[in-house]
Amino acid sequence: MSRGQPPATRPHGDLTKDQIKAAAQLLFARHGIDGVTVRQIVQAAGQRNKAALQYHFGSKEELIRQLVVEGAKALDERRNHLLDGIEQSGKPITVREVLRILVLPVLELANEDKWKGYVQFSSNLQMSHREIFRSALNSRWNSGYVRCFNHLKKLLNRIPRALLEQRLSIFIIYGNAITSVREFELSMHKQPNRFWSKSFTIENILDTLEATITCKPSEATLAELGKPGR
Repeated sequence: MSRGQPPATRPHGDLTKDQIKAAAQLLFARHGIDGVTVRQIVQAAGQRNKAALQYHFGSKEELIRQLVVEGAKALDERRNHLLDGIEQSGKPITVREVLRILVLPVLELANEDKWKGYVQFSSNLQMSHREIFRSALNSRWNSGYVRCFNHLKKLLNRIPRALLEQRLSIFIIYGNAITSVREFELSMHKQPNRFWSKSFTIENILDTLEATITCKPSEATLAELGKPGR
């Protein structure tokens, strides 16, 4: 920047859009998308014009889609970068490394001001309106996620396929729940949270998630798996 040149400023419209996105993300995180009205979003964003959301996004659903995509892009970029690193190292890839790549970017995102509420918002959306979540991604912004699961399927191929597929789905449910609750609890307390702020918490979370998909199937489970129609 040359001397005396004023700093670059963003167009007012972009700032308004960012304010609406930030307000909506937090409201959706706390109340779910069905529990939040357009009027509440506009008010929380500090906008006097009641039509601000429609003007900038067209509809509440389009706002939701943009929020999903922006967060997914950020996660996908981080996961692919980390995956490239371990794949190019030439060293054997472990289940723990893959789980770390799946989980840590989510936990890091939750610590950044721009993404406050995103983890809860996206988790709630996947539970309540999965079709909106999937159509927003459009199979484009989850390549790192897919790469991670392809590694897990290869690493855990000793587990019967039907069990492994279900375990990976259970892992997704557990992971969404844990990261969502963690984000909520940390956002509610200014002081370090006695449960979530312990030094071993993240590794312990990874321990429990790893156990979910790697534990040896019980005889009872295998017996059910072997029944006709299973």
